[in-house]
Amino acid sequence: MSQAVEAGRVDEAGSAVDRSACPQVGGDLFAEVQTFYAWQMRRVDALDIEGFADTFTEDGEVVHAGGQRQCGRAEMIAGMRANLPRYRDIAVRHWFGHLLIDADPADPDTLRVSYYTLVTQTDREGKVDFQPTFTVEDVLVRRDGRLLTASRVIHRDSPVAFAG
Repeated sequence: MSQAVEAGRVDEAGSAVDRSACPQVGGDLFAEVQTFYAWQMRRVDALDIEGFADTFTEDGEVVHAGGQRQCGRAEMIAGMRANLPRYRDIAVRHWFGHLLIDADPADPDTLRVSYYTLVTQTDREGKVDFQPTFTVEDVLVRRDGRLLTASRVIHRDSPVAFAG
């Protein structure tokens, strides 16, 4: 069972759990988190893999939907570099939305963020392909005044079981 499931942020299918009782963060913090993700995704979409890796802590971890795990910036860079050929002749865009941000009451420099992501790929002729959607669980930490991703768990979306 993943940490996100154990923490009650998503269910076994990767769908967000009702968090309506969670306190809201302030507008400034919400805007800061959105801006952080905008810069992080612009780096990855521009294939600036070193710049993207720099938005993670040195020991940051990513667990991909297929179970692959990358630990540390060097491992992330190596994995992304190996995948660069698949992005030849396409423009990739990562679209994030429906952010849920929980401030850690025990540590004001730690945030738990859940969001949906959609990835588009546009070829030279302008044809757009949509990739599968995902729910992502991040832990962001503030280090030297800037936000960094300490961990990311990516869940591929699947249909909700219909109880009929």
